[in-house]
Amino acid sequence: MSPWLERIERAVRPAVVDPVPRDHRQSDAEFRRRRVVAGISLVVGATVLGFSLATAPGSTAFYPLTLSVAAVWVAGGLLSGPLHLGYRRAGASQRRPVLTPVLLGVLAGAAFVLGALIVREIGPLRDFVANVLAHARKGDLALVAVVTLVNGGAEEIFFRGALFAAVGRDHARLVSTAIYALVTVATGNPMLVFAAVVMGALFAQQRRTTGGILAPMLTHLVWSMIMLLALPPLFS
Repeated sequence: MSPWLERIERAVRPAVVDPVPRDHRQSDAEFRRRRVVAGISLVVGATVLGFSLATAPGSTAFYPLTLSVAAVWVAGGLLSGPLHLGYRRAGASQRRPVLTPVLLGVLAGAAFVLGALIVREIGPLRDFVANVLAHARKGDLALVAVVTLVNGGAEEIFFRGALFAAVGRDHARLVSTAIYALVTVATGNPMLVFAAVVMGALFAQQRRTTGGILAPMLTHLVWSMIMLLALPPLFS
């Protein structure tokens, strides 16, 4: 193996492959409470999400509705039980995962931008993407950026925090990603559902590997900002 590939492997494996040891045990009562809170939050959050993206582009109602979705996710995450930031191994020590998740966000964003160049040539798919981006084109870009960042962080608090833990040890990645995608179905946009499946799988893998929400949150925020800034010019 070449030195460059070895360096890449040493950087990637601790970030998305090899899970760190941790003990996040809960009592049966705590686990049941987490599941009840997560279930209620899912129903409320999916409902408000559907309303938020159904608003007309440029409508002032979009911002409070979208922030309401974030509030539901944050409340559900915090009320469900303890959340963990996670860590990665750095030799014999432990560090919070920061640089690698940011780089993963950049790489994921670049991959989606390349994919967008193909999607914009396919009429029905182009229309679905354009519908999502209409809020960024016709609304206040600064406000859209704020709600995008707030919602990205809130989703990680809930879906990779509360929900991931509520699923239990078995199949947490698969189940949490499937639910994440199903909630996105409320938007009625298949391109958003596709993004939720792909990125949700990556976020869930980061959650499993690091044992916390910091890594997937950083990747999510970086990726979201790239989508917000790079895609509208491609679909204008």
